[in-house]
Amino acid sequence: MATTNALKILGVAGPFREPREPAFSYDYSIQRPQWPMPHAVRVKVAIAEELDVLRGKILGPVTGSPGQQLLVSQLLTRKIADEKLRIADQDGLLSGRADVVVAPFAGPLAHLFSRLESWINEHGEAVRIEIKERVKI
Repeated sequence: MATTNALKILGVAGPFREPREPAFSYDYSIQRPQWPMPHAVRVKVAIAEELDVLRGKILGPVTGSPGQQLLVSQLLTRKIADEKLRIADQDGLLSGRADVVVAPFAGPLAHLFSRLESWINEHGEAVRIEIKERVKI
């Protein structure tokens, strides 16, 4: 990707619990230099297919209080959403200016999950250390 077309994240809101599907989502405000206005992207993280699978790969069985488990889920969900946004950008899913939803990497987008797994395999140790330090588990 050329630096003249670099994606800039202006803000992030979430996590939100999707009402009709087992997923969390984040709303990103993104901008490119040639766009006159930013636009919105919603990134969904499926609980069973993405969050639980990657949490198991990074942390194994998670113990701790319900509050600690909630904080682990929040931290990991945000990291997954950030990486999914990067993958979607690399795949050209964010090249237009229309509002976009990055769906879970399951079903029609299941082929992208391997890239999410590669990211976890590469950065999992750093993510594990950050989570353990912040959550105290």
